[in-house]
Amino acid sequence: MNDKTKKILIIGGIVLFVLMLITAVFLFLNKDKDTESTTNKTLVYWGLWEPASVMEPLIAEFEAQNPGVDIQYSQQNFSNYESRIFTRLEQSSSTSEPAPDIFRIHNSWVPKYYKYLSSLPSSTMTASEYAQTFYPTAVADFTGKDGNIYAIPWEIDGLMVYYNKQLLSEAGVETPPQDWDSFFELAQKLTKKDSAGKITQAGLAMGTSKNIKHSAEILSFLLLQEGADIIDETRTTVSLNTLKGVKVFQTYTNLAQGESAIWSSTLPTDLEMFFSGKLAMMIGPSWRAFDIIEAAPTIEFETAPLPQLKANTETVYYATYWGDAVNKTCSNQALAWKFVKFLSEKEQQLSLYSNSSKVRAFGEPYSLVELNSSMKDKTYVSAIAEMAPNMKAWQIGDETFVKSTLNEIVTNILESGMDINEALRKAETAINEKLAVTNQ
Repeated sequence: MNDKTKKILIIGGIVLFVLMLITAVFLFLNKDKDTESTTNKTLVYWGLWEPASVMEPLIAEFEAQNPGVDIQYSQQNFSNYESRIFTRLEQSSSTSEPAPDIFRIHNSWVPKYYKYLSSLPSSTMTASEYAQTFYPTAVADFTGKDGNIYAIPWEIDGLMVYYNKQLLSEAGVETPPQDWDSFFELAQKLTKKDSAGKITQAGLAMGTSKNIKHSAEILSFLLLQEGADIIDETRTTVSLNTLKGVKVFQTYTNLAQGESAIWSSTLPTDLEMFFSGKLAMMIGPSWRAFDIIEAAPTIEFETAPLPQLKANTETVYYATYWGDAVNKTCSNQALAWKFVKFLSEKEQQLSLYSNSSKVRAFGEPYSLVELNSSMKDKTYVSAIAEMAPNMKAWQIGDETFVKSTLNEIVTNILESGMDINEALRKAETAINEKLAVTNQ
């Protein structure tokens, strides 16, 4: 072998060795990178309604599929939850104050919260996939004004009619009517008064705010059903003092005034009246069933969809539900969204409902459109299944303040004798000043 051949072989050997070394280093680094992506990844998750016993099987399954991941679940107390989570998010955005990586938000909160939220990556779920998977209200409610999606619905829920089966049966009625005219007629028929005109049995809890648990949501529903443009595209300007707004608040407050009143501000709360068997119908979300079952187990009740306006060509129901969002400061956002999506998938939704049903009357109504038919034969939530495709809400942002102000309108009209237009103007100004700060 001559010197030239030896030289070529030596150079070739060196080149081969270098290539092998580079390949080995590349594989080693990528191995470390892959390991890093799933090792020692802790996600703090705040939930609301489900105890750890319900969530642990699902969390264990996700952790098994993703070795090294640790989901730390904490069931939060609902009392002051909104102010508590918002304060944590504010602090974590500018300080080292810890905040949960994943947490529950209401479908009306996005305008106030989106600046602290991570948007849903298209690699996790595209906007098109999201729209095909969940109900239209989820798309509208969880899409920010920048066009990004900020939460995946944990459930679907909304206002529905609760009715005392015995009281309706005594009036020769099996289920509440589906149009408002007939609905109010039945409510009038079911209302009983003593010789002094005091209501002893109410047909329907509507007309006031202080003793009706969901009065603000009911008013929001009536505005949406009337086709009122409640809030503008910037999510900072509300319009209440309009012809439609006046009509809604006038119709609502009239139910608690005059000789034909079906409700009164002097009565106990709608829940207390229902517990005692002295209220035929009331309006609330699905979880109010748990209160009734616990406080008045002998009351036979069922649920029905909200009534509709005969003149409307569009069916409108009211959505009030929760979704899971990811903190913008989360160091593992992709992984967090992967977990949130995992919880929303069919198998997990079915398991969650089943697990929850072991500790209460029923689980979370399925957020998936494909599971709608599975809810139609379930007690209490069948009405949700019927209404879900046509539910709507509006992006309030600062829900607590806005609901309080809507209720104040009713109080000002009924108790202070304030003119409806004046009451609406006052509330409109207060809300817009607030939203200009919280929804910016």
